[in-house]
Amino acid sequence: MFTACFDAGDAGRTVPCIHLVTPIHHSSMTPEKRPAEDEEEQEEAPKKLKEDDTSPSVATEAIQEEDDSSQDSVGSDSASSSDPQKKRLSLPKDRGTLVFTGCTQWEYIGRRNLTGIPAQMHYVPRRISAFKGIRLAYVASHCTAAHSIFVTEEGKVFSLGRNEKGQLGIGDTEVHNGVMSMDTMAEFTVVMAAVGRNHTLLLTDRGSVFACGDNKSGQCGVGNTTAIIHTPSRINFKDDKITKIACGGEFSLIVDRKGYLYSFGLPEYGQLGHNTDGKYFITSNKLAYQHERVPRRVPIFVERSKDGHPTPVTDVQIAEIACGANHSAIVDTKKRPYSWGFGGYGRLGHAEPKDEYIPRLIKFFDGHNRGVDKIYCGSTFTIATGPLGIFLWGQTRRTGEANMYPKPLQDLCGWDIRSVGCSFTSVVVAAEESVIAWGPSPTYGELGLGEHIKSSPQPKEVKSLEGSHVVQVSCGMGYTLMIVRDETEKDKEILEKLKEITL
Repeated sequence: MFTACFDAGDAGRTVPCIHLVTPIHHSSMTPEKRPAEDEEEQEEAPKKLKEDDTSPSVATEAIQEEDDSSQDSVGSDSASSSDPQKKRLSLPKDRGTLVFTGCTQWEYIGRRNLTGIPAQMHYVPRRISAFKGIRLAYVASHCTAAHSIFVTEEGKVFSLGRNEKGQLGIGDTEVHNGVMSMDTMAEFTVVMAAVGRNHTLLLTDRGSVFACGDNKSGQCGVGNTTAIIHTPSRINFKDDKITKIACGGEFSLIVDRKGYLYSFGLPEYGQLGHNTDGKYFITSNKLAYQHERVPRRVPIFVERSKDGHPTPVTDVQIAEIACGANHSAIVDTKKRPYSWGFGGYGRLGHAEPKDEYIPRLIKFFDGHNRGVDKIYCGSTFTIATGPLGIFLWGQTRRTGEANMYPKPLQDLCGWDIRSVGCSFTSVVVAAEESVIAWGPSPTYGELGLGEHIKSSPQPKEVKSLEGSHVVQVSCGMGYTLMIVRDETEKDKEILEKLKEITL
């Protein structure tokens, strides 16, 4: 491990220098808390206060205790504000109809002490009646999440799923079984969303980010650790316009238009990339974490030699970001992938199960025509696509051997991969005019393979979507969301064959 210092460089950039130091609290890999699978306790939601009248761009300075009452703040990023310097971000150009497969019993997903209701387990893809006539441009969920965000082609936002921490962004922590319109964001145009275990980020066309939900670790980035943010509040970030967002279980990543990476939230396994796990002792036997309450820039990226010696990688501008439960992965504009955070099960791809506290280059992809285009994270695994095809490392099974370094998915060799969704242990891939899925038992229907094939160790085509053009895939802990193209007669015919469910 090493620390980093910085001197002023050309054009306002920073030049890193590194110093080797003795690791602290890191004699061995920290045991990982498995994401929400045993999450049986449900904290009582704190009583909601009135909305804060102060400007959203000025975050509360006072540090709140983790059991503070919830507090909302009102945003100010409306389209009516004038700033000629702002270049608007665009929604994804491909649009389509929402298709869902999996479990709609939100309180049941990932909790072993509850019994599933068969009527709420959908093992084949379905359309959702609430989105009839509404075309979507973006969907977001996460391998640790039981809630989802939907962005329409007009930039309006809907939410669905678990709401115990206010992550649906509708002003309360009540149970809502159906699709909810996020009226709190009605005056904004949202172009992208990201969700973690119990929090949500929303990116507007003006490059601002709003957050809601669980904030006990500072993962909403509003400047405090207020327990719950009921309505989307603007994160405390003024450096530049933001272009990309991603959420881990209890942390978040953002990228600005210069390609700089920032992180905030829980640092427990080094997933924030600041060369620390944030541990400190309150008393001689009580441990706590120094949460990052506002976005903090990740200043250095490294590669390691065989003897473990770190060397800084220069000229890193971020192009793609992804987060698992407790690890992070990125790709820069030179197609170089990096990973850091919890190293268990080989999910970092460095051929060793060691935690990494600083973004580390995945050397497997070094070399001519060996780069990475896109990267995706599951709970305990990572997937990358590029010129060489599609690769997976980590573990997608609950038991058995893990891939300690990237290995090609031979069954998908030669396919043109468009989008990948990573659930807790399941994987769903949109490739050409097909959807391919696999995952071990137990599943909740997220594979969409049918009533009689509820799990599969090998990739299988989803027959009911054969011939469909899936634009985007996103997986939650026990379900899959897909945006399916609906432009041609063939597209419409395939969609019409799918049954509709009411939420």
